[in-house]
Amino acid sequence: MPCRSDVTPERTAAAYRTVRDRLAAGRTDAGHWVGELSSSSLATATAVLALLRLTDAAPDRRAVEKLVAKGTRSLLATQNEDGGWGDTDRSQSNLSTTVLAYATLRAVRDAGRYLTDTPFRDAEDYLRRAGGIEAVLGRYGNDKTFSVPILTHCAIAGVWPWEKVPPLPFELAAIPPELYRLAKMPVVSYALPALIAVGQARHARVDPPLPMKLVRDRAVGPTLRRLTQIQPGGGGFLEATPLTAFVAMSLAAAGRGSHAVATKALEFLIGAARADGSWPIDTNLATWVTTSAVNAVDGDVSARDGVVEWLRGQQYLRKHPYTNAAPGGWAWTDLSGGVPDADDTAGAVRALLSLTDGGDDALLRLELAAAVGWLLDLQNDDGGFPTFCRGWGLLPFDRSSADITAHVLRAFSVWRDAAAGHGHPLRPRVDAAETLALRYLTGTQADDGSWTPLWFGNEHVADETSPVFGTARVVAALKSEGPAEATLGRGLAYLRDAQQDDGSWGGGPGSEPSLEETALATAALLRHEPDGDAADAGVAAVVRAVEEGGLDAAAPIGLYFEKLWYYEQTYPAIFAAEALRLATERSTSAP
Repeated sequence: MPCRSDVTPERTAAAYRTVRDRLAAGRTDAGHWVGELSSSSLATATAVLALLRLTDAAPDRRAVEKLVAKGTRSLLATQNEDGGWGDTDRSQSNLSTTVLAYATLRAVRDAGRYLTDTPFRDAEDYLRRAGGIEAVLGRYGNDKTFSVPILTHCAIAGVWPWEKVPPLPFELAAIPPELYRLAKMPVVSYALPALIAVGQARHARVDPPLPMKLVRDRAVGPTLRRLTQIQPGGGGFLEATPLTAFVAMSLAAAGRGSHAVATKALEFLIGAARADGSWPIDTNLATWVTTSAVNAVDGDVSARDGVVEWLRGQQYLRKHPYTNAAPGGWAWTDLSGGVPDADDTAGAVRALLSLTDGGDDALLRLELAAAVGWLLDLQNDDGGFPTFCRGWGLLPFDRSSADITAHVLRAFSVWRDAAAGHGHPLRPRVDAAETLALRYLTGTQADDGSWTPLWFGNEHVADETSPVFGTARVVAALKSEGPAEATLGRGLAYLRDAQQDDGSWGGGPGSEPSLEETALATAALLRHEPDGDAADAGVAAVVRAVEEGGLDAAAPIGLYFEKLWYYEQTYPAIFAAEALRLATERSTSAP
């Protein structure tokens, strides 16, 4: 256990001012935040191959060729010393990104671009040590969401035989969307575009047995129409470069590179390219970072009206064509590729309530009630909350998760206590949902008292999870009294035990610390044990990190779909703000 710190309240308050100033400087003229996601070698590799295969269909061939050349240089510049690639410039090498980058560079060379042998030799050495391209299937197990697109990418690049790419049942996309969750699809709900396009690419290259060939031949037209229907106006599926690139290159491989979906996907990829030749894994997390920043400072934001109106404008008022989600939710971005999800809807409810003193007009109260009802309808039978769709399946990102469930509980709590929820007809449903959610959290707590999050992880932990992050999220949502008191106690004990001697935290006990995880764990402890030694040492660690420039060193703890890492430039300030705000409030309220 770390000793009590000698960091003064004055230093803590000064650090909080520094963080608030950083957050204020990051706002747009419209009053909200956009942030900046790290560039991704994985996204860059998929984008370059897609552009390479769609060059002939591009209206400006020369512009596409320049992007391919710049993307190739970006990949070469980000290869690690061990021969592999990580998802970001701060990430360890991993199998998936290395396979994709290697395949793309091979395709670029085969297209007549001169490349020396060194990057290929080093990458091949890394892949041999990692088990080869075929090891991708083992990395993802029964979940075909990402493993099959990776192998398809390799087949398109000419480094993997089409016969060894597992087929995807794209014909299932032809059934009514209401029945998708009953079809036991081998991919998660958000991957429908890949199911269709990747499945069709493989079908075009390898004939299945005759009965299935007839079924799939007939399904090509209807599923292409479905793909067209769910493509966002901006062309990017989920605003995600890899998913959009997989769709575009697969359509080209199936002989449909001039299809309207491929054309719009090409436009998206061209527009998403950065000046240095790289691509981010997603366009932005504007709604998520905005609500997170607002909640971190508990609504203490100047020009509130601009933020409130912008946030209210992001609520979905119609059934979503992609996921069939009912009206009432929020997505992570304000762009056309977003889809409503539980985490962002919970964050928006909390932010709007903190900015408007509990919902200060009748229309806003209706909008908040619609959001709460949307969340209630999403709850799974096990009591937990999934990301996108209720009852879809047991694959990651569809099943219930502890961190999202905890965030929904926090939204329910502030809504119930605010004017928006006072005496509302939804109150009984919220109370019942909280009981089920607490039961779920108690049942999913690990033996050591921790919880594993879904959307965040840590490469320095053996299984690439961040139980510190997940536990801090859940602990922050639990109350010190009531049915979850014992569960909370075990969670707090885990956080104390995982703290390092200097007061910091990493993803787990003894792992490399980050400002983000340290701040989140500190904030969780400050809510329940504000005068404890662990909270005090955590505050000191956050203050020192801010003083030493830690706001400029975002850690790649963001876990995108399928173990794809990212860092977000605003995360250090957002997480530090909540911890330092609570610490400052502790100091000012002390006798």
